[in-house]
Amino acid sequence: MFEKVQQMVAEHLSISVDKVKPESDFIIDLEADSLDIVEMLIALEDSFGIEFEDSEMVDIKTVQDVVNFIESRK
Repeated sequence: MFEKVQQMVAEHLSISVDKVKPESDFIIDLEADSLDIVEMLIALEDSFGIEFEDSEMVDIKTVQDVVNFIESRK
């Protein structure tokens, strides 16, 4: 699961896959802005057939947060 999320995050943010680690913070480590994060979460929703509620998006800070969320919905 992590590898698929890692690949999608790297592609969406136009960064190297090597920079995307489970503990990577989207804003601090990956230099994403809020629009980048929302667009990426929408792409992840489409890819995994899940839905992030607005209240849940606030809690997404790291790549591992995304992986945990997706795994909890499968």
